[in-house]
Amino acid sequence: MKKHIFLLVIFVSSFAKAQDTPISAFLEKWENSKDYLVEMAEAMPEDKYDYKPTERQKTFKEQLLHIKQNMDWLSNRYFAKATLENIKVTYPTKAEVIEAMKTSFDNTATIIKTATPEDLKELVEFFAGQKTKLQILNLLQDHVTHHRGQLIVYLNLNDIKPPTYRGW
Repeated sequence: MKKHIFLLVIFVSSFAKAQDTPISAFLEKWENSKDYLVEMAEAMPEDKYDYKPTERQKTFKEQLLHIKQNMDWLSNRYFAKATLENIKVTYPTKAEVIEAMKTSFDNTATIIKTATPEDLKELVEFFAGQKTKLQILNLLQDHVTHHRGQLIVYLNLNDIKPPTYRGW
């Protein structure tokens, strides 16, 4: 009986380890990141989407669209090997901005799901020099986090309590 339990524990732990790849870890975090940012976008009233703390900063809406555009660019350019046409799309309403953001998060996840652990070792040309696709994957999340942190300040400056942080 002890031998069976031991084998079961080994089997389950090896399966769990096999699932814990940089890609699967990224995708889990990515989904939570999307939910967190959407909560933040929903918390800001639509009439405050043009708010910016100083003249040189982006508006709340511009920050969200900058995050969206960066997701589209990084995931398509470095993982789908596609170039996006530089078409200026406008999103006049809060609901349209949020929907566009969700779509970009989902499209990025779909693209990243096709990557293999070997793909992450590949070197690509980046404006900051050669980087691995793993570094680009990390940049995808880091960029969202960077701008989401700014949006927390925007919410606080408008007396709006930001959503509770979630790490994973």
